[in-house]
Amino acid sequence: MLLVNATVATMGEGVPYGLIPDGAVLLEGDRVAWVGPRSEAPEAEARDMGGRLITPALIDCHTHLVHAGDRAREFELRLEGASYEQIAREGGGILSTVTATRAASVDDLVALALPRLDALLSEGVAVVEVKSGYGLTIEAELNMLRAARALEQHRPLRIITSFLAAHAVPPGADADAYIDEVCIPALHQAHAEGLVDAVDGFCEGIAFTPAQIERVFEVAKALGLPVKLHAEQLSHLGGTELVARYGGLSSDHVEYATEADARAMADAGTVAVLLPGAFYTLHETQMPPVDAFRAHGVPMALATDANPGSSPMFSLLLAVNMGCTLFRLTPEEALRGVTVNAAKALGLDDCGQIAAGNRADLVVWDVKQPAELAYRFGFNPLAERWVGGEVVA
Repeated sequence: MLLVNATVATMGEGVPYGLIPDGAVLLEGDRVAWVGPRSEAPEAEARDMGGRLITPALIDCHTHLVHAGDRAREFELRLEGASYEQIAREGGGILSTVTATRAASVDDLVALALPRLDALLSEGVAVVEVKSGYGLTIEAELNMLRAARALEQHRPLRIITSFLAAHAVPPGADADAYIDEVCIPALHQAHAEGLVDAVDGFCEGIAFTPAQIERVFEVAKALGLPVKLHAEQLSHLGGTELVARYGGLSSDHVEYATEADARAMADAGTVAVLLPGAFYTLHETQMPPVDAFRAHGVPMALATDANPGSSPMFSLLLAVNMGCTLFRLTPEEALRGVTVNAAKALGLDDCGQIAAGNRADLVVWDVKQPAELAYRFGFNPLAERWVGGEVVA
């Protein structure tokens, strides 16, 4: 199948967006066989795309889709003046979601996650990362990961799982004892069951110290699992330097990261995952050091951070717009943030870019130029979503 009469944003290097104005894409099975100018296209059965824009399918590289309960009351409390940290210390925040999630079965968690997932898929997403972290017991953490894996059985997409038991300290627990007695044993079991693709943590004053996270990372390293980290969101504790030292896939949030952190990330090949939904919801004013990331060549990804508390957002297109309006990314940087750089943040090398040999995960948009995807919000120009060489929406 040869897709013709399209503007193709390959997200390759060399020209903005890797743009081919009158391009064509040849599909063979579930792969891209060729991409280039239509005038140079090989002979094949052609499908006219009506002058639309084709991009790689989008990738949401940081979500907490699997959970039970909601935190609408906390939204009210924040508007009344309570801080995120104050709510967390009084038993709200992550811990309130833990209670609801522990009470839910795997089937319940899947059923609750599917509408959230559908919202992402409706905007051209084909790869979604899903974290645990709301169970905080061995079995509840495993159930979250089992539910995440099960989502692939219900919808055409690829799920990448992150083990995030080091997300919060359960009420009344000692943080060090929790790491030893729950987090590390759960990680071993999750790995044995094939439930985990990467290991994450929350390095913050209301969560875990760098030294505690490092103990988890040492286990991940021994198991051959890549690491990533929620770091420098509310303060600067040194989490970004830590994850870079372990060659981590990504450091996420990074509002309080420094230029030294940017240098460490560049040296390690660690992606900066920017999460404007949480920045917006929490009324943050400390912006991530985008200029430092640019100066040192740190790849920047964007994601929804879809979760029940700090970022109840299930629109990756809105994250693209927010990346531009809140963090001053260019539209090209924002689109790279949900395609090629999001793939890097997940350690994937077969998606996020339209190139020969990559998966034929594509989106066809009813727009003429890529900047339109960042320019509008509350507007979805999706025409077709292709996953593995087949139109699925």
